[in-house]
Amino acid sequence: MVLGFAAVILIGTILLSLPFAAKSGESVGILNAFFTATSAVCVTGLVVVDTYTTYSLFGQLVILILIQTGGLGFMTMATLIFFILGKRITLRERLVIQEALNQMHISGVVKLAKYVITTAIFFELCGAALLSIRFIQMYGLLKGIYYGIFHAVSAFNNAGFDLIGDFRSFTPFVLDPLINIVVMSLIVIGGLGFSVIHEIFSVRDFYKLSLHSKIVITMTAILLLTAFFIFLLLEYSNPRTLGQLPLGGKILAAAFQSVTPRTAGFNTISLSDMTLPAKLFTIFLMFIGASPGSTGGGVKTSTFFIVILLIYTVVVNKEEVEIYNRRISIENVYRAIVIVVISFLLIFSITFLLTITEKGEDLLTIVYEATSAFGTVGLSLGLTPKLSSAGKLLIIILMFTGRVGPLTIAMALASSKKTALYKFPEDRILVG
Repeated sequence: MVLGFAAVILIGTILLSLPFAAKSGESVGILNAFFTATSAVCVTGLVVVDTYTTYSLFGQLVILILIQTGGLGFMTMATLIFFILGKRITLRERLVIQEALNQMHISGVVKLAKYVITTAIFFELCGAALLSIRFIQMYGLLKGIYYGIFHAVSAFNNAGFDLIGDFRSFTPFVLDPLINIVVMSLIVIGGLGFSVIHEIFSVRDFYKLSLHSKIVITMTAILLLTAFFIFLLLEYSNPRTLGQLPLGGKILAAAFQSVTPRTAGFNTISLSDMTLPAKLFTIFLMFIGASPGSTGGGVKTSTFFIVILLIYTVVVNKEEVEIYNRRISIENVYRAIVIVVISFLLIFSITFLLTITEKGEDLLTIVYEATSAFGTVGLSLGLTPKLSSAGKLLIIILMFTGRVGPLTIAMALASSKKTALYKFPEDRILVG
C-alpha cells in the first residue's frame, strides 16, 4: 500500500513537471510538482503555487485524477481497471484492498470496492450538478460545468483544491447558501467512511448499526456541533471574520468552519484573521480528522473516541472498555493508543525541524501547518507558499504519512511479527 501511493505520486510528479502542465509554458519545477502531486494524492490541499493561476487545463485535470485516485485509494481504482480489463483479482490484491479500505475481514472487500466506486460517482455527480447551477451563472456553460465537477470531486474526497484563484478558496462565496451547503454535505459524507455510508443506506436504523458505525456517527455529530458553537462564539464579534457578516452569514460561516477542519481544507473566512483560541481549536479538529475507510486523514474519529473511552474506563476504575453494550477488544485499544502517540510524536518532530528551516515564522503558524499536513486537511495560515525547499520536503513527509497512516508505515518498515515461545514474569511500575 505504501509503495502503491508512492508510485502514483511519482507519476503525478512527472506529469505536473511537464512544461505544458503550466499556463506559462515553463515547468513549475520538480519540487513544486512533487509537492502538488503529494498533496493531491494524499487529498490534502496544501499548495505552494495557486492551482488556477499556475496550472493549465492539462495540469488541472492531472490534479483532479490524482485527487480521485488518492481519495478512493489506488487499489480501489486498480479494482476498477481490473474489472474493465476482465482481470481476476488475486488473494494478494484482496489483502491490499482490505488494508486500503481499513476492513477487519477479507470477505466482501471486492464487493465493497465496487460500492466505493459507485457511491463516489453518485455523490460527486449530484454535487457537480448542484454546484454547476451557480458556476454556470458566473462562468458560462462549459466552464461552469467543469468547475462544478472539479470542486465536487475535491470536496467529496476532502482534498481542498480549488480553481477560484489567488489562494482565495471559497471566501467569495461566504454568503452563498447553495455553495456552502453542497460543499459541506460532500465533505461530511466523504469523511464518514464508505462502510458507514453503506450501513446507513442499507440498515436505516441507528440501533441496528455496527458498533463502528455507531461510534463514527456519534463522534462526528459531537465534533460538528461542538465546533459550530465554539467557532460562532469565538468569532461572532471578530470584525475581520464573522463580525462583518449578517446573522445568517455568521451561522453559515461558522457551520462551514466546523466542517472543513475535518480534513477538507476549504475556507470561507480569512484563517489568519481568526482569534488565537479559534486557531488552536482548529488544530485540535485537524489532528482528529475524519473516519477510517473514508477520503479523509487524521488519527480518525473512532481512534480518538476509543482513547476517550479508555480514559473514562481508567478514571472510574472499570475493567473493560465498553460502549453501546459492547466490549472493545484490547487489541483495538492498543492500536488506538499507538496511532495517537506516533501521530503526536511525528507532528512534534516535524514541527521542531520546521522551526529550524522556516526561520522567522511564529510557532503557532508552524504547528498549524504541520497538523494540517498530517491530517491531510489543507488549511494554512499562509506559510505554504513561503516554505523553503527543506520545509516542503518535511511537509511532504507529513502529508504522505497522514494519508497512508502512521501505523501502516511503521508496520511496513518493521520486521514480521514473531510469536514468543515464553513469557517473562509480570511486574508493576509506578505511573502518574
